[in-house]
Amino acid sequence: MTTIELLRRGARRLVGSRSAHSSPGSGVAVAGPDAVEVGSRWLRVGDGYAATLAVTGYPAEVGAGWLEPLLSYPGRLDVALHIDPISPAVAAKRLRKQQGRLESTRNSSAEKGKLDDPETEAAAADAADMAFALARGESKLFRVGLYLTVHAVTEEDLDAEVSEVRSLASSLLLDAQPASWRSVQGWTSTLPLGVDLLGMRRTLDTPALAASFPFTSPDLPTADPSPHAPLTGRLYGGNASSNGLVLFDRWSQDNYNSVVLATSGAGKSYLTKLEALRSLYPDPHRPAPEGEVPVQVFVIDPEDEYQRLAEAVGGAYLHLGAPGVRLNPFDLPPGAQKIPDALTRRSLFVHTLLAVMFGESLTPQEAAVLDRAVTAAYASVGITADRRTWSRPAPVLADLEAALVADSADGGDPAGAELAARLTPYVSGSFSGLFDGPTTTAPDGHLVAISLRDLPDELKSVGTLIALDAVWRRVLDPHHRCRRLVIVDEAWLLMRQPEAARFLYRLAKTARKYWAGLAFVSQDAGDVLSSDLGTAIVSNAATQVLMRQAAQAIDAIADAFRLSDGERAYLLAAGIGEALLIAGLYRVAFHALASDEEDELITTNPEFLAGIPADDEDGLEP
Repeated sequence: MTTIELLRRGARRLVGSRSAHSSPGSGVAVAGPDAVEVGSRWLRVGDGYAATLAVTGYPAEVGAGWLEPLLSYPGRLDVALHIDPISPAVAAKRLRKQQGRLESTRNSSAEKGKLDDPETEAAAADAADMAFALARGESKLFRVGLYLTVHAVTEEDLDAEVSEVRSLASSLLLDAQPASWRSVQGWTSTLPLGVDLLGMRRTLDTPALAASFPFTSPDLPTADPSPHAPLTGRLYGGNASSNGLVLFDRWSQDNYNSVVLATSGAGKSYLTKLEALRSLYPDPHRPAPEGEVPVQVFVIDPEDEYQRLAEAVGGAYLHLGAPGVRLNPFDLPPGAQKIPDALTRRSLFVHTLLAVMFGESLTPQEAAVLDRAVTAAYASVGITADRRTWSRPAPVLADLEAALVADSADGGDPAGAELAARLTPYVSGSFSGLFDGPTTTAPDGHLVAISLRDLPDELKSVGTLIALDAVWRRVLDPHHRCRRLVIVDEAWLLMRQPEAARFLYRLAKTARKYWAGLAFVSQDAGDVLSSDLGTAIVSNAATQVLMRQAAQAIDAIADAFRLSDGERAYLLAAGIGEALLIAGLYRVAFHALASDEEDELITTNPEFLAGIPADDEDGLEP
């Protein structure tokens, strides 16, 4: 069959002609080159040369938009994808045969004492997964042929272009072989005629085939896909699978919470500080009132990492635990008069606070005594159920101790005296500096960072809880509604205490109602996911960011986040600042990008920090 006859056959199939030969008056017109010169691996078509490559080997796993590097090749490259569905009955039969052959191979190797073949084991596992998905109706099978036709002006240029395309295909784990002695058939198979004369097919399932289509992309979708639509969201970094940027808006998600899990040194604090800084930038699509920032940011900082950032942007920085710095846990929230249950919430929080102080939950008898004592402590400073009294100065922990002693003396219940005795270290003992007076500095400003570095280890959990509660009272302020981002760095400190973990879970559940997002940052992914409360907090985060993970924790993380084998491998080998962003059905790998000015404010590189004078670094005297 000549080349022209091949073209005519494809054209007849395209237009639906039933005749074996078409006459000039039949209406079938064939457009093509004047002449075609055929070589062993190339064609001379008109004034140029062409060579066809057939893809014969594929990677074990592909992601969305995996063909994009071929589709965006800078030279002239025709990409043809031929698809034929396989009926479920035929597919099931073929899979059973394939599974039988693989099982026979494994048994034969075992009988001969040979080691397991990794390729056979992987193929058997893939065939089993595919069979289960096919039986459940979750997937179908397709026969797919992928062909690439390379064009160039001269034969020498064609050889160079073919080498470039084969190298690109190899980087995608594709094995592209030239269609030797079948140049015409290969070229015809890449023309828009719908004919596959090479017949070099591979079986793919639905997810793999769907990821092959040109309109799939490794980039996150935009809210408005029109070409002239403005970009929204904040820059997270560069896409690891394309040349694009990852722009993401947490405030457009179902809820505004996020979770960041990573090992120590993976860059989680760097990424968190970068988002905190960029949240303060003006947003032209969400203009803020005059003199305000788009998002008010609060940070619970256990390692004193946010001081330079807070000072650079004119924020407030509280060194909780330093002499004369206190946050009174008995303070009512701003605008308490408009919150009907504000006093009740304070009483309940005091229960949580004492449970964390004591390291165990209160017994029912202790809870009853404490409830009476809290009411009495507020009454001792003139605060009652009457909302008009709620603007008066709040009691302190010493008032609660006195109320517990008085309750025990009046009622004869020793539980009050026992609780008062257990509070002694916090009222007049070694830990009293945190509780021996009213609040010294209100946590207010466009960026508020509360440092816990000066607290002893015995008070870390208590200080974290008090700081988070003080921030949350600001969130509840009915007079000032705005977007607020609450960052809890090293959140595992709270997760160690059941009562504190429950408090954090309640905040995660209710944050959206107050236009707030809770950013949960932790390096102890195993402990977080091993508890029901930790799993619930992760589940209530619409934005999930995973960075480098330890091999010991990857199995639990893969199960919790339903990671693919490729995603598991990516997280195990991820470098500093490389992460996987999960938002609903979308997943994208990226690496954090910061300008030089931003990097100077947020880096924790010891070499860089060593070059900063001590006075410039923290503004504190030794």
